[in-house]
Amino acid sequence: MTIAAPEKLIIATRESRLALWQAEHVRTRLQALYPACRIELLGMTTRGDQILDRSLSKVGGKGLFVKELETAMEEGRADLAVHSLKDMPMEVLPGFSLTAVLERADPRDALVSSGFASLAELPAGAVVGTSSLRRQAMIAARYPHLVVQPLRGNLDTRLRKLDQGDYAAIILAAAGLQRLGLPERIRAYLEPEQSLPAAGQGAMAIEIVDTRPELAGWLEPLNHLPTAAAVHAERAVSRAFGGSCQIPLAAYATVNGQDMHLRAFVATTDGRRVANASVHGSIGSAAGLVSDIVAQLTAQDAAAILAQCLAQAES
Repeated sequence: MTIAAPEKLIIATRESRLALWQAEHVRTRLQALYPACRIELLGMTTRGDQILDRSLSKVGGKGLFVKELETAMEEGRADLAVHSLKDMPMEVLPGFSLTAVLERADPRDALVSSGFASLAELPAGAVVGTSSLRRQAMIAARYPHLVVQPLRGNLDTRLRKLDQGDYAAIILAAAGLQRLGLPERIRAYLEPEQSLPAAGQGAMAIEIVDTRPELAGWLEPLNHLPTAAAVHAERAVSRAFGGSCQIPLAAYATVNGQDMHLRAFVATTDGRRVANASVHGSIGSAAGLVSDIVAQLTAQDAAAILAQCLAQAES
């Protein structure tokens, strides 16, 4: 049965410049599919946007960025929400689903600095800013002479803190800088071999309530199957280890035709203990690949590593 085209859609979005760019991108894609549809944005400020003086791991995690948007959908004030997938909790709340994942942009981390072209150039004691325990562990393991300090706020706020001299360098997701037309701020791209990306990094996802199957049908053309397969595998690895902001964990999959390469690591925040794993196989066996990589990490005492991370977070 053919589903009638939508007449009106309201997209819930955070009000940061990057979030609005992403929502506008989805609106443009939907407008091309449904030219007669009236599509509006509902901008919202989340608790995650308001709390900037503490790390996410200490104030409630990634769910702080999505609750208000989900409430708007529950109450019928919005039909869908657009998210950076890496900012989504690994467990989607009952009653909601990630119905479409758009084609992934650049998944890499990026070094931004006014005076240095690489992390290796930074002198001992130089301050590097990042909001990510994953990036913190990577820097601590490879560059123990550097000082890592928390960096919160939207992308523009983080760049401003760098420019005013609070940090010698900061690490950001390359995709955000590229989407906002700021690739010139990137001094160096950190390849996955150097800094394995977070689960879902570089991908945008659309969330809806489960009681709107017609929405799932309208949004299906936006779902990029290779990206969806990759990020669902990544998120499954993260869920297997708790999927918490308190854990330095990376999970990154690439898809080439029907082949998937899945890599992951867990580490202590000081970078002294790291478990790495890598598997190859077919997309059709993604669940098995996730199980294999979890087993590899578990065999490297991942449970003890994670217990140490949680103990540090609570201290």
